[in-house]
Amino acid sequence: AVVSTQSTGEAVAQQHKDAVVVGADTCVILGSKILEKPQDPTDARETLAQLSGQTVEVITAVCICYAGACNSFHVSTEVEMAYSSEERIRQYVETGEPMDKAGSFGTQGQGAVLIEQIKGCYFNVMGLPLTRLTQELQKMLDH
Repeated sequence: AVVSTQSTGEAVAQQHKDAVVVGADTCVILGSKILEKPQDPTDARETLAQLSGQTVEVITAVCICYAGACNSFHVSTEVEMAYSSEERIRQYVETGEPMDKAGSFGTQGQGAVLIEQIKGCYFNVMGLPLTRLTQELQKMLDH
């Protein structure tokens, strides 16, 4: 994800040389398996059933490009998923919310009830680790 984010950020920065360009990509990992966005509602239900009661790692790769320089980094956050019944999962999937989210869940909407605990950056789970982004951006602008 870091390599992909960096190459995309660099390509966009070439087209917008005076701009600060930020690219980010988030993935959800259960054990050694990367969980993508669901293909369809059935895939979302199956993924969420797998996640029930488990701890996942959410990693966001970020690339900042400015004035010809690029800086890439990643942030990792542990998310402990609550135990969820088939009915709760079905109701959540019916909202359509999980369909554009890696791992089939989001923290900022109705999916919040599927999460027991977050260890690390909440905003990272949303897809953009704001504190770290701000720190890295400040470093680049100071140089």
